[in-house]
Parts: sequence; C-alpha cells; structure tokens
Amino acid sequence: MEDMRAAAGAEILPRFLGVAAEGIRTKTAPDDLVTDADLGAERRLGEAFSGRFPEALLVGEEAVSADPALLARLAHADLAVLIDPVDGTWNFAHGAPLFGMIVAIVSGGETVAGLIHYPVTGDFLAARKGLGAWHIARDSQTRLAVAPPSPVGEMHGFVPLHMFPAEDQPAYARHLLRFARTTTWRCSAYEYRAVATGAMSFSLNAELKPWDHAAGVLIHREAGGYGALLSGEAYRPSMTKGRLLLAPDAGSWEAIAQSLMEG
Repeated sequence: MEDMRAAAGAEILPRFLGVAAEGIRTKTAPDDLVTDADLGAERRLGEAFSGRFPEALLVGEEAVSADPALLARLAHADLAVLIDPVDGTWNFAHGAPLFGMIVAIVSGGETVAGLIHYPVTGDFLAARKGLGAWHIARDSQTRLAVAPPSPVGEMHGFVPLHMFPAEDQPAYARHLLRFARTTTWRCSAYEYRAVATGAMSFSLNAELKPWDHAAGVLIHREAGGYGALLSGEAYRPSMTKGRLLLAPDAGSWEAIAQSLMEG
C-alpha cells in the first residue's frame, strides 16, 4: 500500500487533469490508451516490488504490451506480482476521476492477495485469501459484502457490450433488457469496487487480462461473491480467453447466465 501511494503521488496525481496530447498514445485500438502516468507508475512499482519480492516474476500491463511473451510465464511462476499502474486510462486521460491502481500477488497460479488503490480518494480495497475483503481508508477499515441475491429483473450490473465480438452484440443487447440496468464505467478498479461493496449485483467481462481481474476476483470472492467463466470453469489468473461472470452467489450466477444466454 505504501508503494502504491508513493507511485500515485509521484507519477499519477501530478499528471491528472494535465494530460497533454503528446503524453497520450494508443495501443491496440483508438480507445486503448497509454499515458506517461501509466509508464512512470509501472516503472516505480516494478522497482519497489523487485526490492520486496526479489524472486517474483513481475507482470505489468505495459511490460506485456511491449513483450507479450512475458504473460506466458505467469502460469508456471512460483510467485508473481501483477501490476496495472493506471486502470481506467481512458477516464484518466480525459479528466474523469474513475481510475485506479491494481496489484495482485499470485502464488502457484492462484491469487493470494489483491489490492486496488483509488488515488483521487486515497483509499483501498484489499483482500488476502481466506481472510476476507476490506475497504481501507486512512482512519477506518470496513469489511466488504456483496449485494444480496435478488430477482434478475431487479439486478444492476456491468456489461461492456462494445467489447464483445460484433456478431454477439445483438443477442447480448436484447438479453440485457431483462435486467433493471446495465452499464460500463471503463474501469475494472471501480467496477470491482461496486460489485464487492454491494452497489451493483453482477459484472460480465469480455476479456481476461490478469492485471484487470486477478485482484478483483479475489476481493469479490472474499466479500462473499461467486464468480466463474460462462463455461462454468473456475477463474485462474493465467487465463486469457473466456467470459467472466461475477454474481452475489451461485444461484444468482446461474440465473444471470441463463438470462444472458437463453432465448
């Protein structure tokens, strides 16, 4: 947490609301952005975690963008640290304060600790396997709990429709009308905050980038939630393909999955 606060203070917050066009670059698509804040924060966190965990494999979002082969090593690493230096870069680059920093510790292919930091507000979500999930502010700690089960028609959830293949979007769009409301905030850090605190009931993710999901899945599970791929397979940080659904419990997961896929 100290390392994340320090990186945010040195590399991210000074650049927020002052991102110039020359400091923004695209990666895989026009809205897949990287900024100087992403690069600087990942470099600073990498240096800090190399000191704390000298034996660990460091897997940063921007490092993998430069060297995709790095990601293949995650499944076989005894210990790894996943780093998303600025999650919600599009929001950050356009002056919206919905962005965060995500770090996960993976041991033997399983996430054992996760942290999400919100630089603008200064607080964290944190979890360790078997020890619960917590909201941590400077002067308080509160245990997290997911939303209670409810009928599908009363559920609010996150579904990034634009990220699904074009041929699948019409069917998903029709099925989303079965829920009370669906949206996307373009930021996994804040979407995991909403589902882990009970503000939203569910989330469906179209892509499995480990720096986006490893910490959040653990936090959600430790807050009492249930998650799996739509195939029914349990999530693992080394996964790169599949559609990940998180819900308040196993029964809700089944009801949501049926509503998204049937009819």
